[in-house]
Amino acid sequence: MDFGSVLSGFEVVFEPQNILYCLIGVTLGMLVGVLPGLGPAATIAILLPITYNIEPTPAVIMLAGIFYGAQYGGTITSVLLRLPGEASTVVTALDGHQMARQGKAGSALGIAAIGSFIGGTASIVLLTFIAPLVADAALEFGPAEYTVLALIGIFLVATLGNGALIKSVAAAGVGLLLATVGLDPLVGTPRFTFGSDQLADGIDFVIVAMGVFGVGEILYNLEHRLRPQPAVLSFGRAIPRRPEWLQSRMAILRGSIVGFVLGVLPGGGATMSSLVAYAVEKRSAKDPSRFGKGAIEGVAGPESANNAAATSSFIPLLTLGIPANATMAVLFGALLLQGIPPGPQLIVDHPDVFWGVVNSMYLGNIILLLLSIPLIGVFVRLLKVRAGILAPLTVLVTMIGVYSIRNNAFDMFLVVGLGILGYGMKKLGFEPGPFVLAFVLGKLLEASFRRSMRLFDGDVLGFFQRPVSAVLVAVLVLTIVVIPVLRMVRNRQASLTPAERKS
Repeated sequence: MDFGSVLSGFEVVFEPQNILYCLIGVTLGMLVGVLPGLGPAATIAILLPITYNIEPTPAVIMLAGIFYGAQYGGTITSVLLRLPGEASTVVTALDGHQMARQGKAGSALGIAAIGSFIGGTASIVLLTFIAPLVADAALEFGPAEYTVLALIGIFLVATLGNGALIKSVAAAGVGLLLATVGLDPLVGTPRFTFGSDQLADGIDFVIVAMGVFGVGEILYNLEHRLRPQPAVLSFGRAIPRRPEWLQSRMAILRGSIVGFVLGVLPGGGATMSSLVAYAVEKRSAKDPSRFGKGAIEGVAGPESANNAAATSSFIPLLTLGIPANATMAVLFGALLLQGIPPGPQLIVDHPDVFWGVVNSMYLGNIILLLLSIPLIGVFVRLLKVRAGILAPLTVLVTMIGVYSIRNNAFDMFLVVGLGILGYGMKKLGFEPGPFVLAFVLGKLLEASFRRSMRLFDGDVLGFFQRPVSAVLVAVLVLTIVVIPVLRMVRNRQASLTPAERKS
């Protein structure tokens, strides 16, 4: 590994404008985490047009800060209100809110901040050493390898999502279909354009992201934010006591490991990492009955895991050009908008961007630790702002942003249409994540597969003649067989009564 490039990345980070954008990103991320339902993917999608006027490195630093900052922001309302601002903090509410009811909200928020810092920082260190190795190996990848990688990514995200398996796969299928709109990439034949010149270039990813995540999420969350809010509990002392730290330290270590590993996997991400970390802590506890009643390990483990996962999910994006989750898919689009294709060449062609973004996470985690407790009161007050005020303003910003991309009114109609589609998907239980990720990977999948077929003279068995692609095909087959079985076992276990589980 070239340590000179790593050190030069710190020089990039400590440029005044990059420090400022890191601070803006992390603060916005905490704000997004506090507001239930909006989410980092929607926020980044809405802000994409703004990044046109910002240089690539500070733009991506800011967007990355929104992502990992949101992981802690959601903890505040999970603990004080039992109102998870982020999906990854749902499990934190189980014990965190019980601690708050016992007068230990400060300890819960404090250990969450410390665990988030340790988990995130440990993950950055591992990312620094592992990412260059993955990028070097990926330089040997050809169309065949990228075809199978894209398939694995789509399948894992579809099957590991929170929704029903069939609905997730169906959403991914629609995303793949939408990716084919426009001119054929190899022969230039119009496809699904219905005679419209506006669709000849296909549908821009920014429009899809802003529609499905931006407008769609806003419409969906209007229903839920109209509900009466619970009373805010006081948080008192924000520094965990020594016995609480001793109880939590192994949970933080285990959560950091779980988060890093699952964050790298497509479909893993912060939400799954927090759930697995909670399950690990409950199984390893001497008295599992404490969980759900205010066990501090039930806060420390998941919070360490979701921040570690948020960081490690940058590995497949930056080194392979494969987004591991919906937010990474939006960041993928942000890099493309800046003329920087993510993948194995990124670390060679744009080392300032690669190491600037990676090293900015060290600074971002420190800022998170310093701001997390002082800003709690401010963020909780924001929950009192009526949705009827926030929603129209957000939609207005979204529409102005999408028009500014190409100065094309047709794009605004597309965003509205996709927003209605996103709203309908959420209402009917279809996850938008697999849809958007399949749309992103669809173009890569099609182009790589068709190039592979030309190289193999139309022989599908050619995928087994290349060692790396053959291994990846084996992994794909294994996931197709194993994951549905695991889901069936998990669903069966969830349906059993406590007495049936013991027997």
